[in-house]
Amino acid sequence: MAAIQAKPTRMELSNLKKRKQVAVRGHKLMKDKRDELVRRFILYARRNKDLRLEVENKLSLAMRSFVLARAAMSGAQIEEALLYPARAASVETSTESVLSIPVPKLSMQTQEGYSYPYGYATTSAELDGAVQQLAEVLPLLLQLAETEKACGRLADEIEKTRRRVNALEYVMIPQFTETIRSIQMKLEENDRQNTTRLMKTKEMLEATR
Repeated sequence: MAAIQAKPTRMELSNLKKRKQVAVRGHKLMKDKRDELVRRFILYARRNKDLRLEVENKLSLAMRSFVLARAAMSGAQIEEALLYPARAASVETSTESVLSIPVPKLSMQTQEGYSYPYGYATTSAELDGAVQQLAEVLPLLLQLAETEKACGRLADEIEKTRRRVNALEYVMIPQFTETIRSIQMKLEENDRQNTTRLMKTKEMLEATR
């Protein structure tokens, strides 16, 4: 590991030791943050998996009901029956913070009550079931979108934090350590040389007496 270019002085040595202490503390904090991010990511990933399975199952049931409805009704009848929405709905977006990382929050506002947007005379019970199942799956789709986006943002932050931890652990801290060792060796060598010169000077002065 290449050392940092620095003057071999005691002041520079003191500054490097302080910078190394800061880097070591930062490394610990970043590792703790990374570990907590991974823990939160696992929780979101498990939630995402459960939601995806639930959504896929409910969509599968809804599609099966639509297939049965299609067998009992014509395409034109189904299209006419579903031409108007059963009730008005709106989606509101906001954000929440997970370890200072903004993740999306979605909420759906709907009108009170529920009624089918068609009459019962020309439609089948299977169509009623399909419409009801799709209405139930919509909030789950919003939750799934939330968790998938949160997983993506947490994964990005984990990767950034991992790179910072590795840079501190394998580059910066070793560079500080090597530079401090090099300066200490140089200063010790200078001290030995100074001591040797003083001893020789003392011997020369004693010899002239």
